[in-house]
Amino acid sequence: MQLKLSVLDQTPIRRGSTAVEALQESVALARLADKLGYTRYWLSEHHNITTLAGAAPEVLIARLAAETKHIRFGSGGIMLPNHSTLKVAENFRLLEALYPGRIDLGIGRAPGGDRLTASLLNPSNTFDPQEYLTQIIDLKAFLSEDVRPGTVHEKVKAIPRVETIPDLWMLTSSGESAYLAAHFGMSLSFAQFINPVGGPEAVAAYRKLFKGDGSQTPQASVSIFAFCGDTEEKAAQVQAVMDYRLLSIERGKIDEAPSYEAIKDYEYSREEWARVQYNRMRTVTGTPDVVKEKITKLAEQFAVDEVMIATFADHHEDRLRSYTLLAEQFSLVPAPEAIMR
Repeated sequence: MQLKLSVLDQTPIRRGSTAVEALQESVALARLADKLGYTRYWLSEHHNITTLAGAAPEVLIARLAAETKHIRFGSGGIMLPNHSTLKVAENFRLLEALYPGRIDLGIGRAPGGDRLTASLLNPSNTFDPQEYLTQIIDLKAFLSEDVRPGTVHEKVKAIPRVETIPDLWMLTSSGESAYLAAHFGMSLSFAQFINPVGGPEAVAAYRKLFKGDGSQTPQASVSIFAFCGDTEEKAAQVQAVMDYRLLSIERGKIDEAPSYEAIKDYEYSREEWARVQYNRMRTVTGTPDVVKEKITKLAEQFAVDEVMIATFADHHEDRLRSYTLLAEQFSLVPAPEAIMR
């Protein structure tokens, strides 16, 4: 089985850089991923986090898809409670019309930031799980033009009307939404980079309980933080920074982005080091052969044929190089134009 690799871009703003530069780096990464043979390129939704530039995946999808020819683009994800369901349906119908057969709509229920910000994004959000279920039902109806008697869908249609609809994905980190994905016949992506526990079990339950309409089959992937370096030293430095950053985020220091030089001599307490070891299950780093072995093992544990890679690095060139090395290790098939060059 050929393992597929995809990109999860959280549009990180590197230390000393700007949001404008970060977005241009996403353009460069999208072009590269398209040429190298990556399957899809997803963009995350975050708010009130100054080290990330991606507040509106649907806007950036439109920009990046125009720069590429083959790779699929999608949201990883749209945090549905932050939005009007009709507007999400219209946004992604429009994207599907612009780029037929290349759009994924991945949804989640986390706020993508803090609760206060979420309440400002959607003042009608009550954070009631039942409302999320209603939104999913409405979203599927708007996208499929399912006219259910006695509902708003008799009178309101999401435009533009197109022959195809985006592929629907459910994001989960706790595993709970795996049951929703199965019930609604959606694809599932487990965020190992957020929670390293329970993923394989969640995917197995999803496959067992999946309810499709006959034309749908269960489809699952797993997402992980990963960095592939030319040398062990480079990989170790990136791992050290990731160790520190993940611990800082858990302490509420979301916008802290230290350099390796700033943290290399930091002495962890016993409790901190235990947490670092736990968080390393959320990451994969190393030289190409080491990373390939770890990612292959991860895919086998989850019984999936696709792994999504989120990569942070101090230097833009290192980020591009990491994705290039991964493509080479997994023998991804480059786009035809790239082969001719």
